[in-house]
Amino acid sequence: MKVALLSMDNLDDFVCYDELLIEPLNKLGWEVEVVSWRAKENWNRFDVVIVRSTWDYQDEPERFMEVLESIDAADCRLENALGTIKWNLDKRYLADLERRGIQIVPTKFSDHFDLEILRDAFDTFGCDEIVIKPCISANADDTFRLTREGLVEWSVKLESLFARRPHMVQPFIQSVVQNGEYSLFYFDGKYSHAILKTPKAGDFRVQEEHGGILQRVGPSDELRAAGSRVMSAVSPTPLYARIDFVLERDEPMLMEIELIEPSLYFNLDSDSAERFAHAFDKRMASGLGKRGW
Repeated sequence: MKVALLSMDNLDDFVCYDELLIEPLNKLGWEVEVVSWRAKENWNRFDVVIVRSTWDYQDEPERFMEVLESIDAADCRLENALGTIKWNLDKRYLADLERRGIQIVPTKFSDHFDLEILRDAFDTFGCDEIVIKPCISANADDTFRLTREGLVEWSVKLESLFARRPHMVQPFIQSVVQNGEYSLFYFDGKYSHAILKTPKAGDFRVQEEHGGILQRVGPSDELRAAGSRVMSAVSPTPLYARIDFVLERDEPMLMEIELIEPSLYFNLDSDSAERFAHAFDKRMASGLGKRGW
């Protein structure tokens, strides 16, 4: 049985831990190959394709989806499922989750740039700083933290980036800087582990590539309960999920749920890669695959 871990052409600028999956998958009888999503590939030679470190998909989302559609049309199984990825590709899915009763960070979505909407956001959210980013984004690309004064300074740049590009505006949550951002990981719907991501001094981005500091933590009962509520709102159950929360007055608020290419930080929990491999193997053995294992 052969599985492809879908990656990108070059990961030199990123920190990736997917290689930690290879040994536990091999032990369960899976031959593993890392393949770039941009490669001209015969997907029929794989039993399963797992989307992993495709961290440049936001540059060409239409092409990325075309590749996933070709994989889904082949005689192999795509994980996560194509419908799940389509739903998760655009961060307007957060509005969908909010309608299902999930407490999200307050968010306004816009299809076109309007400086007045940004000005009003400070009063709407009752905050001194806001964040603007594309609805299709990753790695904190084109993400800006703005004050009222900075809005004027950056207005020309922002208009050039977002004139006809769907984007989202949120209050900047100070606890991200003060206390960090929590990530909870789930494999086939079951909780695996959690980490705390804290930005470096003077920054607000928590990714390792931007100097973020990461550590494994034991989540509170409130965080575990919040994670369970989010997972219950997602159907069908994904093979993998990373749920990012911030705490506002000690209450968890959903930043996002990542179902496409989240880093799963196998390095921070020595058993997590093995848990993933077993969850994957059990899922495939359930007979849900195209080839009917």
